[in-house]
Amino acid sequence: MKTISLTLSKTLDAKLTSAAKQQGTTKSAIVRAALTHYLARTAEPPPESFAALAKTLIGCVSGGPPDLSYNKKHMDGFGRD
Repeated sequence: MKTISLTLSKTLDAKLTSAAKQQGTTKSAIVRAALTHYLARTAEPPPESFAALAKTLIGCVSGGPPDLSYNKKHMDGFGRD
């Protein structure tokens, strides 16, 4: 294993010490677990676009007009208060 050092505030160190005592483990084990969890959560890159986020919703509505811009009456009043 590699060794790193980090600086903690007195408050954070006290909380870490207390958690280690309660769990019967070391402060290093808690920091390793927290870092592993954080990196696993942030390792996935964000979707490339809104379309990627909405891919399950795209095309799921049926029964409406195929293209609102085709029939000009659908655009009446658009952009006006």
